[in-house]
Amino acid sequence: MASGPVNGYLICGGRYHDMDYARLELLKLLAEHERVRVRVAEDYSDGEAIVKSDFLITYTCDVVPDAAQEEFLTSFLSAGGRWLALHGTNSVLKYVKGRGWDAPRGHTGFMEMLGSQFLAHPPIKPYRVDVSDASHPLVEGIEPFDADDELYLSEYHGSNHALLHTRFSGEAPGFTAKHWPGGTSESGLANRGSDRQLVLYLHEHRGGEVLYCTLGHCRGKWDMRPLIAEYPAVERGSWKLPVYHEILRRGIRWAGRLSSEAN
Repeated sequence: MASGPVNGYLICGGRYHDMDYARLELLKLLAEHERVRVRVAEDYSDGEAIVKSDFLITYTCDVVPDAAQEEFLTSFLSAGGRWLALHGTNSVLKYVKGRGWDAPRGHTGFMEMLGSQFLAHPPIKPYRVDVSDASHPLVEGIEPFDADDELYLSEYHGSNHALLHTRFSGEAPGFTAKHWPGGTSESGLANRGSDRQLVLYLHEHRGGEVLYCTLGHCRGKWDMRPLIAEYPAVERGSWKLPVYHEILRRGIRWAGRLSSEAN
């Protein structure tokens, strides 16, 4: 195995989340690897830097690439790049008066890269996360656990290799896609005909691969401005769980090809 530096590119930015907290926690995990050197950004604007990187990590909310930036991401994946995409990377949000939060469909190419698009989540409360493929190195040895986090209800694109999943049927108040009986939203989008929602999955695209994890919600007092001047509670979601940190560590090793067991 090569002993030189491994160049990572971390994009952490957007709305409604404590990006400072998430950025620091991810940098601390990346700093566990002496070979890893990291550039940090808030969006996809430096496409040339992304293409030159060995791996990409994103933790965003309502941040999407424009057409030119999307081409750089395609080039990164076409060269065999690995992308660890976290939490709200697949979210696009628009508030519709009288209906709630909507997920506009204007970024199909981007969502096809990621393998999913966020549509809604029910009110935050603990839910069970189960292991989908216990033989895969990314989740081998991980036991089912409870996550006090946003449970992502998503529309899926292409073929996704499920590693962790949960199950949900019910209501997601505050979102336009609020009815989810058996995994089907009110807009008629079926999620493979069941109530299963993916929590961690692998998605191949153009020769590269995305590892997507929906866990990791965090919010501080000031992160809902200008909608709310001061949010009443600090939320740390799955960041409080040792198992989430283990999933992130494995994801980082996988993305950076930092150990044979993660390949």
